[in-house]
Amino acid sequence: MTPLGDYARLDTDRAARTGDPEVVYGAGKTPQQVVEILRTLAVAHPERAVLATRVADDAIDAVRAALPEAVVDAVARAVTLGPLPEARGTVGIVSAGTSDAPVAAEAALTARVYGAGVRLVSDVGVSGLHRILAAREELLAADCLVVVAGMEGALPSVVGGLVGVPLVAVPTSVGYGASFGGLAALLGMLNSCAPGVTVVNIDNGFGAGVFAARVARNAAPRPTA
Repeated sequence: MTPLGDYARLDTDRAARTGDPEVVYGAGKTPQQVVEILRTLAVAHPERAVLATRVADDAIDAVRAALPEAVVDAVARAVTLGPLPEARGTVGIVSAGTSDAPVAAEAALTARVYGAGVRLVSDVGVSGLHRILAAREELLAADCLVVVAGMEGALPSVVGGLVGVPLVAVPTSVGYGASFGGLAALLGMLNSCAPGVTVVNIDNGFGAGVFAARVARNAAPRPTA
């Protein structure tokens, strides 16, 4: 543990326990806290990228000023500092529509930081079913899929019925009033009749990216000495 001010106690030993360093959840933190936590984690893990998610605009500005070597993903609202690890295995990020892009981008960046290669299959929602059918071969090539959808949340069930690849579904808060901020999509995914579908919380691209990357890493051959 590394103390940082009055409120932060960084878990710098997490990589030794789990294989992956601690990640900064940027929401609710001041810009200076985000900068200092990222800097401290990067010193503790110089060999690989550290990640901050859900970073507000003022914190992004502070990171750019204080840590010019950091890389900002404006769509994911996330920041990385340090080199991405060598990719092992492949995660397919499948999103229903353009409005789901921020959550899909968060999942994609997280999967890369956690050591997996990423392929994007975007804008293939069920209102145009031919689009996901045309992408079936690309879905089959992945070691794990992250399927991101709002509205009624039907896309993971469709994908789960097309391929036998491990699949984590991400409900988003995209939709009209009766979607209840993503609750309708969440319940639809939890009630999926397609086997092999697991579900994370609403808008939780980070959690889905971690899960999928770990599946992909373990599916891929380990490098030989």
